[in-house]
Amino acid sequence: MTDTIPIARPLVLPCGVVISNRLAKGAMTEGLASPQGVPTAELARLYRVWSHGGAGLLLTGNVVIDRHHLERPGNVIIDRPPSDEMMTALKDWAANGTEGGNQLWMQISHAGRQTQTNVNPAPKAPSAVSVRLPGGRFGTPVPLMHEEILDLINRFVIAAVAAKEAGFTGVQVHAAHGYLISQFLSPLTNLRDDEWGGSLGNRARFLLETVRQIRSAVGPAFPVSVKLNSADFQRGGFAFEESLQVARWLEQAGLDLLEISGGSYEQPAMMDMDGIDGPAEPTAVRASTAAREAYFVDFAKAMKAELTVMPLMVTGGFRSRIAMDHALSTGAADLIGIGRPLCGAPDACHDLLSGSAGLPCFEKQLSLLPGWLRWAERIKVVGAIAGFAVQFWYYAQIDSIGRTGKPRLSQSPLSGMLQVERQSRAWLAARGA
Repeated sequence: MTDTIPIARPLVLPCGVVISNRLAKGAMTEGLASPQGVPTAELARLYRVWSHGGAGLLLTGNVVIDRHHLERPGNVIIDRPPSDEMMTALKDWAANGTEGGNQLWMQISHAGRQTQTNVNPAPKAPSAVSVRLPGGRFGTPVPLMHEEILDLINRFVIAAVAAKEAGFTGVQVHAAHGYLISQFLSPLTNLRDDEWGGSLGNRARFLLETVRQIRSAVGPAFPVSVKLNSADFQRGGFAFEESLQVARWLEQAGLDLLEISGGSYEQPAMMDMDGIDGPAEPTAVRASTAAREAYFVDFAKAMKAELTVMPLMVTGGFRSRIAMDHALSTGAADLIGIGRPLCGAPDACHDLLSGSAGLPCFEKQLSLLPGWLRWAERIKVVGAIAGFAVQFWYYAQIDSIGRTGKPRLSQSPLSGMLQVERQSRAWLAARGA
């Protein structure tokens, strides 16, 4: 049965590598590295569990290429040629993460202006444009100099080469969600008037040069992928028409897979894209309903019409198998990314491949407040706190799988939020020691 359903069909990449099915674990931040940025036994255990979960591809969370620009405390850091200790840990991570015969790709990233002040109060970015969020969690960035940009591109290459040598089977360059490369792409955050700013060609130079140099370093048979915003969803920002052109350039550069996403910290489409659960769709669901289940499918359809060989991965909101099969059968996507459900049910992809109608729903049972106070979540501040609590509950499940091999579904969102904040403070304190 499974060899006839769309999600079970293998995907052959332009480089010749075969992904065994059309399900991928999307990148989710783990926070399980040592204070020196070295992968831990907990991180390896987490990926061993996911490796046996059924997905044909696992994408890691942010591996940062500059220790002064973390996405969050607990990131793995590769900003120089790895030491023996780092390479041993990377090899252990890769071996555990590929134990089930799946692909394991390292996502490499730089937070840029989205580095929190407790990590760096004056982060580097394309231009001195601050994150417009209250609370003082992000400082005013310092514009990068030309030589620093070239150095950062080289660090992306160093990380990609380390991934290949350690046994990862591919890499993904993070150019979405408002992180550094996304900042270069957006005219709202890139105000430069040199060769790295202004026209789209200049704004895309950082990304395209990074991909070109990585490809040269890892060779033609090693998968190289990019995660790209379909749009920033901000007036005057990186628009879909620009994203489409960048996708064409990436295909010409020999990219093996493009993942479509969207948003930034200021306009967090990506925070919602894999967090809105609903009941599994019945088998008689209308095609239009199935298509709407995934947030970025329409963008992917328009891109697919312009591309020839480069496959697209779409992550965002998929919960029913029929919606996944619909996206694949209609050509809207070549690979389906799944995130949050795999934090609470790490083997859910096996269930889908075996005929399950959909993914488990956790968020309907998650609330920071007791039932009689749920109305208060409609208040902006309370709702924002409640949203973060749910997000941190998923972080806590990732932590639990890493430490015990299984999630702790009975944990409350409040407990998860306090746990993650406590661990972050401890990690930063140890890092500064």
